[in-house]
Amino acid sequence: MLGPVKSLDAVTHHDKGEALAKTLSWPHLIALGVGAIVGTGIYTLTGVGAERAGPAVILAFAIAGAVCACAALAYAELATMIPAAGSAYTFSYTALGETAAWVVGWSLILEYSLACSTVAVGWSGYLVGWIQSAGIVLPQALLVGPHAGGIINLPAVLVALAVMGMLIAGTRESATLNIVLVIVKLVALAVFITFALPAFNADNLHPFMPYGFGSTEIGGEKRGVMAAAAIVFFAFYGFDAVATSAEEAKNPGRDLTIGIVGSMLVCTVIYMAVAVAAVGALPFTQLANSPEPLALVLRSLGSPAAGHLIALAAVIALPSVILVMMYGQSRIFFTMARDGLLPRGLAKVSPRTGAPTLITLLTGVVIAAVAGFFRLDEIAELANAGTLLAFIAVGACLMVLRKRAPDMARLFRCPAPYVVGTLAILGCIYLLFSLPGSTIVRFLIWNAIGLVAYFAYGRRHSVLTSNATA
Repeated sequence: MLGPVKSLDAVTHHDKGEALAKTLSWPHLIALGVGAIVGTGIYTLTGVGAERAGPAVILAFAIAGAVCACAALAYAELATMIPAAGSAYTFSYTALGETAAWVVGWSLILEYSLACSTVAVGWSGYLVGWIQSAGIVLPQALLVGPHAGGIINLPAVLVALAVMGMLIAGTRESATLNIVLVIVKLVALAVFITFALPAFNADNLHPFMPYGFGSTEIGGEKRGVMAAAAIVFFAFYGFDAVATSAEEAKNPGRDLTIGIVGSMLVCTVIYMAVAVAAVGALPFTQLANSPEPLALVLRSLGSPAAGHLIALAAVIALPSVILVMMYGQSRIFFTMARDGLLPRGLAKVSPRTGAPTLITLLTGVVIAAVAGFFRLDEIAELANAGTLLAFIAVGACLMVLRKRAPDMARLFRCPAPYVVGTLAILGCIYLLFSLPGSTIVRFLIWNAIGLVAYFAYGRRHSVLTSNATA
């Protein structure tokens, strides 16, 4: 084991003032999952994926979805077995030990923070495209960060801060609003498929894999189906945020299983349909790296009004993804602080809303700053690295706890756990090494900083270690 292990009983018992309120039922959880999964990945990263894999971005979505399906089954068993906030961090603390849990939690902080920032930048692209299509010209210096010759991506900053304010208002209120935004997104995607699918042209699928299957360096960029899968993978992992809500679920055994598995099934079907419609309607070279690929498709097909509506729907609904991801990030941060690995003063909940207000405030400010100054693709790649490590840990936790606690009650039992766990681990490792080398280096630097923080502060202040030595 890597450090002390938290008992399964200790995971669900917390001091007064440090317990989250149980306010969420299964409709909220499915909406949280769909709200996170259906977002920037399909609305904006479709163009990035097409640039890296050509028409085979369809296959990239399928591969990323298959890997995530294995991870989702593992999450469903562990979340119903250990109904506490923290998702992969908490599972790792229980199965693998404190040091491993720290690395996973530190990676999840990176994942959620950058995921929020990625969506904020994607939202900004749709907002600007929608406004400019109406003939309104905005100052470029306030629409993009320094990497693109601007000063700051102001729309991305503002939406991140607005979502932060909604979360501070309370979890249940935020989750209920999220249901409305999810419906708007699904209707918009249905409209897109209705308009784009009749224009399907098989010629647009040739050559299907112009850059091959594996992830290879071409012109200084990673290309190929697996290179695309490694970035569109970002589009699938919203179910992780459902697992972070375990402590706030009214009936975790039933609600978490429905929320995690249900949201994955719904979203995989949606993604495949949208990807086929998009690359079938327009040559991938036109889609490549467009900040608003779905709206671009419809405008190119002579349906500017539909394209305008799609962009408007994205502007209205993409904040739901930021909301879910920021919610997940604040809960990871909160749980690590409650365990003493971060300052415990952060692990306080509002007596009025039962939500961790201070951590949400800090999270929102950091996310807004990253969204204001960095590129969408670089942020998404680094977020994926954190997620892939977390999924590897979850696959391992599934198998370890099947061995260590075989008789413990499991309200959802993952089928063929050792096969599913192994496939999740191997698939995530392959995707991790399909990311650009610079992304992997940045990820290693991030975790090196994290380990320094752990040994300098977290290990000495750990509640588990303190209780053991008391």
